[in-house]
Amino acid sequence: MTRRPLPWRTAAATAVGSMPGTSALEAARIIAGELPDFLHVAELPARGPGADMIGRTGGLLALVERSLSLETTPLGWRVAGGLGRDARRAQSFLGEDLDAFEESAVDYAGPVKAQLVGPWTLAAAVELPGGERILRDPGAVRDIAEALAEATRLHVADLRRRFPKASAFVVQFDEPTLPAVLAGRIGTSSGLSSYRAVGAQDADRVLRWVLASASADDVFAGVHCCAQDPPVELLCGAGADFVGVDLTLAQDSALDDALGAALDSGVGLLAGCVPSVDVDRLTEAQASSPLRDVLHRVGLDDPQWLDLVAVTPTCGLAGASPQWARIALAACRSVGRIVRQDEDEAQDGSENG
Repeated sequence: MTRRPLPWRTAAATAVGSMPGTSALEAARIIAGELPDFLHVAELPARGPGADMIGRTGGLLALVERSLSLETTPLGWRVAGGLGRDARRAQSFLGEDLDAFEESAVDYAGPVKAQLVGPWTLAAAVELPGGERILRDPGAVRDIAEALAEATRLHVADLRRRFPKASAFVVQFDEPTLPAVLAGRIGTSSGLSSYRAVGAQDADRVLRWVLASASADDVFAGVHCCAQDPPVELLCGAGADFVGVDLTLAQDSALDDALGAALDSGVGLLAGCVPSVDVDRLTEAQASSPLRDVLHRVGLDDPQWLDLVAVTPTCGLAGASPQWARIALAACRSVGRIVRQDEDEAQDGSENG
């Protein structure tokens, strides 16, 4: 299978999604200032329900099918059956974020990334009106996946209108719960049992459909999973243009093998390298070592593989201080600069040899 060239520059810096604070404009200005080559739409969950990743995606689902609007419960989110206050608040937050993003990135001509929750994490997080998770009902999972695909199309169309000079659009489906879904570790509402594990074939079918529906000539769709055991092979098989993982957790040879095979087949890597919460000290060598170590372990030291890589924090930055958010994004740029310098040195050595 021949894959398209990915739309970001070699080892470009971007972020996973969430940012600290409650000011959409401040977050957008930080992103535009620190990530000039690969911007993303910020999420600001500190504003409350509707600004979190489930609520935001739910607000987009409500644009497609009002019966899939979400509302808050004491335990999280539930299908409401009609457009209510929570869904409208989520849509308002998203509009605020997009307006701030547009204002802060006038004439931007690089790739733009948006984040939505993937179908399996949605199914595991959201309750049906009867109280059980969507995950229990294969028909409801299918309905959510179909609405998600259309919501993604509408969201990208909005971004295309706001950023007419953008070189491409990148859709990141967040699936932090997917490993637990596959392992049967999602508890029922009673807490006395767990839902049946979803088989790889069923997971593949839903992911494949959503990813294929999201892709277009200028749209690249992939999956981010910051769990310790991301199912990279499954994601690549389902047609992801890229996978995003926390490389600081990549201590398993099976994961190394899966990442190596992904890169070898042309799948991109959003390489989570920089801590997403405050640490006392972070050198450039420490920040870049997760990426350099993984590439070395899988035998992909050749500079050509860096064209497939973008550098990110290990996860969202919602739990960081505003100061650390700036530091982390600057550190992602530094990692890119370091590995690109390695590339230049390797090429110089080849020419001089």
